[in-house]
Amino acid sequence: MGNNKMKLIIVYDNQIYKKGIGLKSDWGFSCLIETKKETVLFDTGAKHKVLFSNMQRLGIDLDNISKIVISHEHWDHNGSLEALALYLNDVDLYRIGEKNPSENMRLVSVLQPCEITQEIFTTGLIKGQVDEQSLVLKSEKGWYVLVGCSHPGVGKILNTAKQYGNITGLIGGLHHFNDFPILENLKFICPCHCTKYKLNIKQIHPTKYVEGGVGKIIEI
Repeated sequence: MGNNKMKLIIVYDNQIYKKGIGLKSDWGFSCLIETKKETVLFDTGAKHKVLFSNMQRLGIDLDNISKIVISHEHWDHNGSLEALALYLNDVDLYRIGEKNPSENMRLVSVLQPCEITQEIFTTGLIKGQVDEQSLVLKSEKGWYVLVGCSHPGVGKILNTAKQYGNITGLIGGLHHFNDFPILENLKFICPCHCTKYKLNIKQIHPTKYVEGGVGKIIEI
């Protein structure tokens, strides 16, 4: 990138944002994070053929990925991991599970908050009906939280992420979240994937709401 901004590219989602270039939608989520120094893949979606096709059409080179983070161990978030292992070498894999799909990957079993790479941190394992980790991104505009499905609860995730700083934005799947006042202090909300109440969030926070979908690029 030619500037200091961090770039997020949604490469797997239930809906398509950038139409007319052959992108595919499918149930699941994956987001590529490009920084000045590294490229990190957050979740892998469900089907590797869909993921690889979308990446190719978006001009993304798999070889640039140096780290993979899995938010939680559901098929629609880790489904392409074994296929990725066949193509990627020398990659760090951050997951709350303990299974390493390949010798090409160095498994880091995440329990506590830690730094993934410069300006990208994990909340650590957050207990819930389904255990999950989220990423906290430091940008010129403030701190952003990138979530998979938010199974432990959006409020719990945001409170955990606050250990790094005041949260400006929220991106990803929000599941059945409907405690809308929690979003009041945010400046940027991009609900994706499994979010049930997208329309409600858009109606309540029209100036903060941002459409997601495959092909959406967010610079922070």
